[in-house]
Amino acid sequence: MPLQIVHHPDYDAGFAVNHRFPMSKYPLLMEALQARGLAGALNTAEPAPASWLKLAHAADYVDQVIGCFVPEKIEREIGFPIGPRVSRRAQLATGGTILAARLALRHGIACNTAGGSHHARRAQGAGFCTFNDVAVAALMLLAEGAAHNVLVVDLDVHQGDGTADILGDEPHAFTFSMHGERNYPVRKIASDLDVALPDGTGDARYLERLAAILPELSAMRHWDIVFYNAGVDVHAQDRLGRLALSDNGLRSRDEMVIGHFRADGIPVCGVIGGGYSTDVPALAARHAILFEVASGYA
Repeated sequence: MPLQIVHHPDYDAGFAVNHRFPMSKYPLLMEALQARGLAGALNTAEPAPASWLKLAHAADYVDQVIGCFVPEKIEREIGFPIGPRVSRRAQLATGGTILAARLALRHGIACNTAGGSHHARRAQGAGFCTFNDVAVAALMLLAEGAAHNVLVVDLDVHQGDGTADILGDEPHAFTFSMHGERNYPVRKIASDLDVALPDGTGDARYLERLAAILPELSAMRHWDIVFYNAGVDVHAQDRLGRLALSDNGLRSRDEMVIGHFRADGIPVCGVIGGGYSTDVPALAARHAILFEVASGYA
């Protein structure tokens, strides 16, 4: 059975080619998936309505984003102005992760070709993140009774401060972040479990740490779903990463996470997380690794 993939053309909000956030990676990722024969079960994302977004975010902030009147100070923290295309993209990416989570519950695994906006906190966005799609999706599933215990495994190179902020008081959600110790954000918000790695950590040490932690997570309780942020900014050639994983290291990481939870029959919802490179086709190919690995468990 083909992997369930969620996508929308408007994940690309049309930023300039030289923008620090490589927006063109989204269509290039879809091209990469089509070239690999992985786009056979494609689902179209729909915008998350305000009522869903307000499960995780302050009502006034949600209204500001949807109405495109976000204060300039918050826009500066996000890293770009919130106009109609960016607002629609944020709503679509969140709706996409919610759809991917529902598909994962039904099929065992599903992936969104966007998502992982883990710096968006309850009251505002930050760090190229407008809405926190994983936090919204987790709270949606809990509110609906579709899940009772939710695990977030965040392996983006940057600490998942926004997810920790939103889900910190939710007893049925557990947040785990393994990230670069000296990287953004400077002021971190404690996850339920944080593992900070020194600059230059490569494949062997990274995978050794991860392999030790996954059984501990499984032993905590029975998880109804795992949200997996497979950020590729841990790669040695990522310009914002400062860690040193290779392509093979990324593949081994994704195999380790997905294989571990699927062996226990736990659904996995994958999101792509961060990745920053001026060589955007190479970046898209790194993101495609998640989908290649996940397709083996579909």
